[in-house]
Amino acid sequence: MSQPENTAQPENTAQPAANGLSIILFAGGFDRVHYALVMASAAAATNRPVTLFFTGRALRALVQENEPGVLGWHDLDPADDGSTPVARDRYFATHGLASFEELLGACVALGATVMACEMGIRALGLPSGVSLRPDVPVKTGGVVTFLNEAPKGGAMLFV
Repeated sequence: MSQPENTAQPENTAQPAANGLSIILFAGGFDRVHYALVMASAAAATNRPVTLFFTGRALRALVQENEPGVLGWHDLDPADDGSTPVARDRYFATHGLASFEELLGACVALGATVMACEMGIRALGLPSGVSLRPDVPVKTGGVVTFLNEAPKGGAMLFV
């Protein structure tokens, strides 16, 4: 008597292809930081794991606005058209585009990991113990921490 043919497919034990996105925000230009948040919020909205690593002049985006002499994202470098961050953000908002606060809030709400580079904080000359935004869960760490926590095998962008 012949055995019935086994039609069951073997279980796939391989890990699914990594689809995470890690963005290193280094440049402090408003348009660059804004668009990095566009990319991050879109990736998170499509269920991709996202890590944002703020360093260099982009770190200003995470500084609490009420720090003496520090204006947070309002103190980012001018936009590509030369306008101030506030003017450019207002332009976006009046033209139906997401504002800086809306994008950063979406990243937080969608579970993106936000990291601040410890070396970058010192290199930027921010005051010792500078307060980061309380509305954004920010992890501090260095490049090694970022690389260890970034989604393995995912895309990495340097902005």
